[in-house]
Amino acid sequence: MIITKKCLPRRTFLRGAGAALALPLLDSMVPALTAMARTAANPVRRLGFIYFPHGSVTWMPGEGNTWTPPGEAGPLELSPILQALEPVKDQMLVLTNMEHKNAQGNGTDGNAEHTRSNASWLSAARPKMTEGADVRLATTVDQIAARQLCRDTRLPSLELTLENSFLVGNCDNGYNCVYVNSLSWSSPTTPLPMENNPRMVFERLFGEGGTVDERRAEMRKDRSILDSVSDDMSRLLRSLGTSDRTRVSEYLDTVREVERRIQRAEEQAGESTLALPDRPIGIPESYDEHAKLLFDLLVLTYQADLTRVFSMQLGREQSARTYPWIGVNEGHHGVSHHQDKPEKIAAIAKINAYHIELLAYFVEKMAATPDGDGSLLDHSMVLHGSGMCNGNLHDHKNLPLVLLGGGSGQLRGGRHIKYTELTPMANLLLGLLDKAGVPADSFGDSTDRVDLEPLSLTSDA
Repeated sequence: MIITKKCLPRRTFLRGAGAALALPLLDSMVPALTAMARTAANPVRRLGFIYFPHGSVTWMPGEGNTWTPPGEAGPLELSPILQALEPVKDQMLVLTNMEHKNAQGNGTDGNAEHTRSNASWLSAARPKMTEGADVRLATTVDQIAARQLCRDTRLPSLELTLENSFLVGNCDNGYNCVYVNSLSWSSPTTPLPMENNPRMVFERLFGEGGTVDERRAEMRKDRSILDSVSDDMSRLLRSLGTSDRTRVSEYLDTVREVERRIQRAEEQAGESTLALPDRPIGIPESYDEHAKLLFDLLVLTYQADLTRVFSMQLGREQSARTYPWIGVNEGHHGVSHHQDKPEKIAAIAKINAYHIELLAYFVEKMAATPDGDGSLLDHSMVLHGSGMCNGNLHDHKNLPLVLLGGGSGQLRGGRHIKYTELTPMANLLLGLLDKAGVPADSFGDSTDRVDLEPLSLTSDA
């Protein structure tokens, strides 16, 4: 056997006219005899944050617990809302009794519970009450992580939403709309825009340069990015071993499928006969397809190591979105104020369960995607939750939180961890930074850092 130290650079791109396509991690990128050392000892670590608005239903009359697992802390028993996550239960933690104190009103900053829910979730800070441009919050945890984890990636982070971000001015009792338009802040005065157009996300990930007008012209061409890099791809495939050729082929098939779905969404937009206002090209008509397409792009992003940190907003606070395909015809915000009416509580539970189904779609794809000596899910931590518990009461205590992934060996799943009541969620965010290898002494209103691997199954962190 001949052993060689030659390897393909990790940051290899296939290049064509106006396009650059990153590749997944291949055996050929790891020097001979060092593959295990590099992938096992120093795996890539990734963080993701997925937000849903208006809180959850933790308990229903006649049914008991719906979000919170039944019983005390210990081995995880899934509640009805979380059932779709059964296939990844062993890589899942349900965390209860956490609060965001800075989302609560203090008597002087108005009844803006929805704004503070969104703003505080990743910042653990209280937003400045202002309708003007002098907004102020704090650097969010995802951006603190991105500064270290994404130093060598093409993108510093990725921010996605299923809403438009066109709201301006006063959105909630004296607070600027920017606080509900964005989850991520790169500094206390710099909210990051969140993208909802899959086509624009795709071109940001895989396209190069060009003005907005040039990008719009490019998306009208019946040409694939893969076609533009075909010559470079052919040369690469001839140089790879059998396993790497298979991996690249599967990866490219996934890219082409995402392209096909984006193009179809654009065709549907052009074929519509309804008298609709102008809308961004490339956004599917269906919320379900839109969400899954963005999740597919996130899997590709992680697979190609274009960034290691993302945030995503499944809905904006005070959203009036309806979900008729699951039997909810009243707006989300409206049914969240259920006034203890069983039919409205049942509607919120349906929405919660549907969002969990979308989460399951995403993390199961991650679990099925190889990455080094494991899967993308093995080497990631994805936090799904809301900044509000009971939408009817605008309560920010006992927040609904689910953490998925192996954290590159840092997390032991299959558990319900029940913390002391009113434990700051900032303690959890600080603990996630620890698990990601990002040093920090404190974060937001943290009082300590939670230990996600407690010696006992009940923690007083």
